[in-house]
Amino acid sequence: MSVPTHQQDLIALLEERGFVHQCTDRDGLAAHLAAGPATAYLGFDATADSLHVGHLQGLMLMRWLQKAGHRPLLLIGGATTRIGDPSFRDSSRPILTEAQIQANIDGIARVFSRYVELHDDSLVNNAEWLDGVGYLEFLDRVGRHFSINRLLTFDAIRQRLDREHSLSFLEFGYTLLQAYDFVELSRRRGCTLQLGGADQWANIINGVELSRRQGGAQLFGLTMPLLATSDGRKMGKSAQGAVWLNAERLAPFDFWQFWRNCDDRDVGRFLALFSELPMDEVRRLGALQGAELNEAKVVLANAATALAHGEHAARSAADAARGVFADGTRDSGLPVMKLSRARLAQGLSLTDLLLEHAIQPSRSAVRRLAAGGGLRLDGTPVSDPDAPLAGEVDGLRLSLGKKQHLHLRLED
Repeated sequence: MSVPTHQQDLIALLEERGFVHQCTDRDGLAAHLAAGPATAYLGFDATADSLHVGHLQGLMLMRWLQKAGHRPLLLIGGATTRIGDPSFRDSSRPILTEAQIQANIDGIARVFSRYVELHDDSLVNNAEWLDGVGYLEFLDRVGRHFSINRLLTFDAIRQRLDREHSLSFLEFGYTLLQAYDFVELSRRRGCTLQLGGADQWANIINGVELSRRQGGAQLFGLTMPLLATSDGRKMGKSAQGAVWLNAERLAPFDFWQFWRNCDDRDVGRFLALFSELPMDEVRRLGALQGAELNEAKVVLANAATALAHGEHAARSAADAARGVFADGTRDSGLPVMKLSRARLAQGLSLTDLLLEHAIQPSRSAVRRLAAGGGLRLDGTPVSDPDAPLAGEVDGLRLSLGKKQHLHLRLED
């Protein structure tokens, strides 16, 4: 892969790959990035202990910026998590404890670090400055620069009010807090670029304006399109729920399958966004038809899974999907999972087997599945998945829940 340098027009590359929805000053930002390394930030409130596929566009954008020589900052909303961003929501967020917030921060940082190289100063918590600012001080420093009339025109707030849904004063003030975050990161870290989804446009503009009104540095904002699949589903969701980026919440095998099963119309677009293949190759793969397009989906699944979980997990998931295992199926048409007599003699358990082939993310996940009656051999529930497999296992049907079934095949 050819890596762009900050002397090149990075914005053009990002536009070609589909990352750019709006820029506050497209030409000014392109010149700013070309002038030398810049510091950019992407912010997340700590509402969960992982990120999901809906966040992946931002992580990949940060990855491209870092490859071009720019400095990424991950801003965690340790303070703003307590409030909640009202942008295009119909209800308030649940209030989390400090312990929950910290656990979520740790989980998000682990996911982020798989896409972007983090240094000691790469992770910032906005509680660092927001926890220490007094209410009257904040009103004087920030509130004086904003008009209620203008805030009420923002779509995120107006739509909530138009639906006659309650909007607390805490949530109403969120946009001011995000604007203040941008200015503080500019002052403390020399940060000049904020990234976000299209729904964050108003919040980002407010930060750019606040810096200007306070006589600060020129700041820039770039938003990414809000992604949906071609069949109309919100990106990051599947029929089974959120497509999480950490293995504790979603097994690498299921993550791989999410990409392999994407809509044919999405293959080219997803390869541009979620792989690092050159665009000529992306266009070639995206133009394939029929059975050949399935190979492009495998390329996409392998690339996305390797970034999220590592090359080994991607290979294991691909092997599992081929039947591992792979060269045949029984009359039922189920994939065949092969296991060796030598491993069986060593005391191989179902837990070991499922982890080795990346079918389940952890031992605790296998145990939960068994405890709920979802792990079965030929229809018989397995109560102790950690026990060594005994007896004749060749040809048995292994079921994980109602939809995932495999045939076990014993080999020398």
